[in-house]
Amino acid sequence: MRTSLALAVSAALVAGTALGLAPTAQAADTSIRFVDIAGDGGTVLKANVVTPAGGDSAARYPVIVLPTSWAVPQVEYLAQAQKLADSGYVVVSYNSRGFWQSGGEIETAGPKDIADASKVIDWALANTPSDPDHVGMAGVSYGAGISLLAAANDPRIKAVAALSGWADLIESIYSGRTQHLQAAALLGGAGYLTGRPGPELKQILGDFLSSNLAKEEDMIAWGRKRSAVEQLDRINANGAAIMLGNAWGDTIFPPNQYASFYEKLTGPKRLEFRPGDHATAEATGLLGLPNDTWTSAHRWFDHYLKGADNGIDREQPVRLKPRSDAGYEGYPDWKSLDANRLKFDLGGTQRIWANVDSGANGGVVMLSNLLDQFFQAPPVASIPLLPRAFAGVWQSERYDAPQRVRGTVKVHTTVSSTEESGTLVAYLYDVGPLGLGKLVSNAPYTFHDRTPGQPFGVDLELFSTAYDVPAGHRLALVVDTVDPLYIEHNPTGAQLTFSSPTADPSYVSVPLRAE
Repeated sequence: MRTSLALAVSAALVAGTALGLAPTAQAADTSIRFVDIAGDGGTVLKANVVTPAGGDSAARYPVIVLPTSWAVPQVEYLAQAQKLADSGYVVVSYNSRGFWQSGGEIETAGPKDIADASKVIDWALANTPSDPDHVGMAGVSYGAGISLLAAANDPRIKAVAALSGWADLIESIYSGRTQHLQAAALLGGAGYLTGRPGPELKQILGDFLSSNLAKEEDMIAWGRKRSAVEQLDRINANGAAIMLGNAWGDTIFPPNQYASFYEKLTGPKRLEFRPGDHATAEATGLLGLPNDTWTSAHRWFDHYLKGADNGIDREQPVRLKPRSDAGYEGYPDWKSLDANRLKFDLGGTQRIWANVDSGANGGVVMLSNLLDQFFQAPPVASIPLLPRAFAGVWQSERYDAPQRVRGTVKVHTTVSSTEESGTLVAYLYDVGPLGLGKLVSNAPYTFHDRTPGQPFGVDLELFSTAYDVPAGHRLALVVDTVDPLYIEHNPTGAQLTFSSPTADPSYVSVPLRAE
């Protein structure tokens, strides 16, 4: 990767500071200071503290702790910290260990990172006018992951806003048992450029990118230790109010894993999905500009830390913004999106050669879905021109009325391979009258240790989305074997055959918004 989102955000924050979009000195109504905080084992964490100015010297305020994103310096949250302090919060933001000027090595939300979060809370309660009964945590990306894990381990945390983060690290960058190449390379490169990866991270990253399957169980165990879903019982027992926010096109932490985690939470909860890619839904807010995600986060904290009767607890808790000009939609829960499904058959038998990119792909990490967010310009492919030797193609009928896709598209098919291992990538396209397909969603699937020539069933969930298919268009499922986003496992000369047995028909199941 030539650059990274983390570095781009860092540059934007520095530029924003210079332009006055983020505070660099004491603001009119708040006090800002930079401090060193002793984290786990005495490791120095570089931090900044923003407190409400004036008022009763004996007053206590709710406190919000903000761990920084992966590879982003400690100025990341200053604009939001000032807004929060202006409305009566103490805010402590700190650079996660191993990055920039903080000490230690990158632990990737390991035990030391979680212990650091509690140490920062300890420090805030001892050194600021913080109320120990009203503690919150929030963060973007890496900060979101740490916040969720901290909520499982520190019962003092009463509310969390986890934005563009992960609840299941394995399902994020190893979904479908397929390495998400560009996502892992982006994170690894940014980590080496801005921090000090520890030996464990170096080993895991090396094994992951080199497809060292002998170490697969070790990689999975490492990821599970860093996944909030594995500590769900503790999160539910502690009862923190959890707000989750993400983008439909997040190429680092896809939305499916957040939606699944949300459904398993038993305390106060909220789920918000918007157009964009990783952390792009929150980016303008980091520069102090109006931002829907941060507005929701502030309302969340106002209610659950201040007790404000702002109505957020009475709203539909699942809030979705489609990838169009349409406004927000509310739902009582995530599973309600499954109530109305449309199926189309994947009939017949199609055989394709592996190892060749057909031209159908999921785009470029961080770029393609950013273009979709601002210009409604997703990756495209000419469906009639896709080479059938390298891509299986099935199309639905033309729809007389718009089809409002909401949720997770599911694919069921039967596959046989000439080799014991292989990778396939499924794409769902919105196809217009001239055959141009706009990408609706995609997902990879990798298999190993299969008997050559022996058919086996595949059930694949594409990445969740909210997309409006216009009247007169149709849907198309395309399957090929190569995508630059992923590492593929197709031996040279391999062929994949897709069939639809009478006893087990193949199909695509599309969740539609009920009108």
